[in-house]
Amino acid sequence: MNASVEAKTASAAPLVRARGLAKHFPIGGGFLSAPRGAIRAVESVDLDVGSGEVVGVVGESGSGKSTLGRLMLRLLEATAGRIEFDGQDLGSLDRDQLRRFRRNFQMIFQDPISSLNARMAIGDTLVEPMQLHFGMTRREAEDAAVRLLEQVGLGAQHMRRYPRSFSGGQGQRIAVARALASSPKFIVADEPVSALDVSVQAEVVNLLKGLQQDLSLALLFISHDLSVVEVIADRVVVLYLGRIMEVAPTEELYQRPAHPYTAALLQAVPGAVPPGSRVLLKGEIPSPASPPSGCVFRTRCPFATSDCAAVVPELREVAPGQFKACIRDDLSL
Repeated sequence: MNASVEAKTASAAPLVRARGLAKHFPIGGGFLSAPRGAIRAVESVDLDVGSGEVVGVVGESGSGKSTLGRLMLRLLEATAGRIEFDGQDLGSLDRDQLRRFRRNFQMIFQDPISSLNARMAIGDTLVEPMQLHFGMTRREAEDAAVRLLEQVGLGAQHMRRYPRSFSGGQGQRIAVARALASSPKFIVADEPVSALDVSVQAEVVNLLKGLQQDLSLALLFISHDLSVVEVIADRVVVLYLGRIMEVAPTEELYQRPAHPYTAALLQAVPGAVPPGSRVLLKGEIPSPASPPSGCVFRTRCPFATSDCAAVVPELREVAPGQFKACIRDDLSL
């Protein structure tokens, strides 16, 4: 077990635990022919999220962030690995058991409008899960739905409106309310503010942060924007080609990045890296269908040596609570 990704919380056990998680998407093939290969979207990921903890997941497009988020909720079936929620192995649940269990965890998607049923009024979108999971009467569920809307900054006047009549910011507030309708313990937010204006982004992030603290929610917050993650996350996981490069408490990672890839990402965050500390990436991210041998980051790393091609580096502790997957200990980032 990699201690690197265990939840650093006061509780003895994490709420969500993933071990050896992998997802490979076959390429080509058909009824009479075998696949020609596979896209390795997520590879050998260990990740814990504690109760009430916010874990940020960052990385470039194509790093596997969204796939990892869906695997954590079993919205995608893993190629390998195990996911436990509060001690329950999600892989052992059949379809009916999983459907009943899903009230404990929910997802907030990047595009709130398209993730909502266009033919259902917002009130019905919220009422339905509360009746299903809690056996509420229609009136009880409607009253609870109004309270939810008020909790996210909307109100009863929005109950009879349909998704397309809302702005992006309002739509994301509705998506948050829908996620909360089943009283979950764990939420995955997949790029929840990337499609919003900057001013609206701040409002939604502050809303999520406040609700997470008030309700003691465990939150996996996925984003390519490190400045947003810095505001909300307790710990940050840095993903590249489906593998974890670094994981650390937020303040430590932003002030003293241990992995060259983390340092390179931080170049885009004003003030995050001390002046003169420059790590420039070479080329483009390789195809996950044909990742480099050894360290997957080596083809773009300015510090790579021939040894980096020989072995896949494991996450190891380089400072209290900070872990990196890199064989170079002589780097000054």
